[in-house]
Amino acid sequence: MADPKGFLTVRTRETAHRRPVEIRLMDWNEVYENTDNGVVKRQAGRCMDCGVPFCHQGCPLGNLIPEWNDLVWRGDTQAALDRLHATNNFPEFTGRLCPAPCESACVLGINQPAVTIKQIEVSIIDTAVEQGLLTPVIPSRMTEKTVAIVGSGPAGLAAAQQLTRIGHTVAVFERDDRVGGLLRYGIPDFKMEKRHLDRRLEQMVAEGTIFRTGVNIGVDITWEQLYERYDAVVVATGALVPRDLPIPGRDLNGVHFAMDYLVPANRRVAGDIDEPQIDAAGKHVIILGGGDTGADCLGTAHRQGAKSVTTLAIGKQPPLERPENQPWPVMPTLFEVASAHEEGGERVYLASTVEFIDDGQGNVSGVRVAETQYVDGTRVPKSGTERILPADLVLLSLGFTGPQTSDITSAFETGVDERGNLARTNSFATSRPGVFVAGDAGRGQSLIVWAIAEGRSVAAEVDTYLQGTTSLPKPVGAHERPLS
Repeated sequence: MADPKGFLTVRTRETAHRRPVEIRLMDWNEVYENTDNGVVKRQAGRCMDCGVPFCHQGCPLGNLIPEWNDLVWRGDTQAALDRLHATNNFPEFTGRLCPAPCESACVLGINQPAVTIKQIEVSIIDTAVEQGLLTPVIPSRMTEKTVAIVGSGPAGLAAAQQLTRIGHTVAVFERDDRVGGLLRYGIPDFKMEKRHLDRRLEQMVAEGTIFRTGVNIGVDITWEQLYERYDAVVVATGALVPRDLPIPGRDLNGVHFAMDYLVPANRRVAGDIDEPQIDAAGKHVIILGGGDTGADCLGTAHRQGAKSVTTLAIGKQPPLERPENQPWPVMPTLFEVASAHEEGGERVYLASTVEFIDDGQGNVSGVRVAETQYVDGTRVPKSGTERILPADLVLLSLGFTGPQTSDITSAFETGVDERGNLARTNSFATSRPGVFVAGDAGRGQSLIVWAIAEGRSVAAEVDTYLQGTTSLPKPVGAHERPLS
């Protein structure tokens, strides 16, 4: 146990401070300041050493949270890092990007603010990096088996690292020019600077993982050719098909999917291009969708110098406190103020988008919205409440409907499930022997922590397929869903 009286004497939840808005809007650096080690130690000391640590249930990776909280409180960074890496390949990603379902399941959270698990997690890896403790893990033997992993998002990277360390020769194929998937081009730097990704990739290369960028499987190489060249194939392509909004004016210039906006913006920050293809500078921006991707668009538009930004959500504003129908320890849907929301803009709920307005020259000039009403449980526009909001740029951030499946399913004669994802068994296997599916491609759009968990799990299944047995951990089942 950490401090036996910690949760009694330290009742205040202290989180990392965000840089002042007027300062952080001048750059693309991470919004959070470094947290004082004394604060982290005090917060780690609030961990209760519960008889049943429900934070384990809340975390899809099964992170050993009470153990590394205790080690942080004792100041043993190496041991804390070892316990963290025992279940999570990339805590620098989850510590910055995961919404922390573990904290919703924290037992202390029943009657006090939960332990700052996410902050403690990221402090462990950041401190370890500062102390030079992040080193390659070289396999002790090689198996002479080969594995191709298609997609370099968190699921693909986790599977690749696990399989490389067990001794297989692993090649990761990425159709973009750089490795990382949406970690690279979908997440703005103000949420996670790419140096964290690059540093982990350097470790993976040193361990022996091979990366092949600019290779589009199904175009540059057929799926069948890939299958013939490798002993096993893992499909971790993500769920990248965006949800559209087919209403009048959808084809107007200035109406774009969120990722079509965020990707070139990230490329501009990386120095790959001189100007973003879609720029919010001086424009009235409307964002449809109130989730994390919408917040990413919001923060990006602020930094590009938008004249105004309005986020429209069709549903009700979530409550500030846990509702009765989402009791502890499930992860509740709550009203959250992300860093981007602090920086400006207006958030409008119960707003049904009816039409995109044409300026007469094929460009969007406004959005017609109406108040949302619920009729027999269905959300519909309320007659007589329509109004027009000015808009020079509209970003559709409505989530994703699933993976791009047609070329994969036709090549391997595999199907899709009832949700449109690639069909697989509970062992992540498709109907084609040696072909596996992990991450959002098989699960649907989900959290980064689930992607990493599935990457670790599919690695164990692939290793079993190749060698008959495995010593790799399997943190989750293929179709297990979080309690939410």
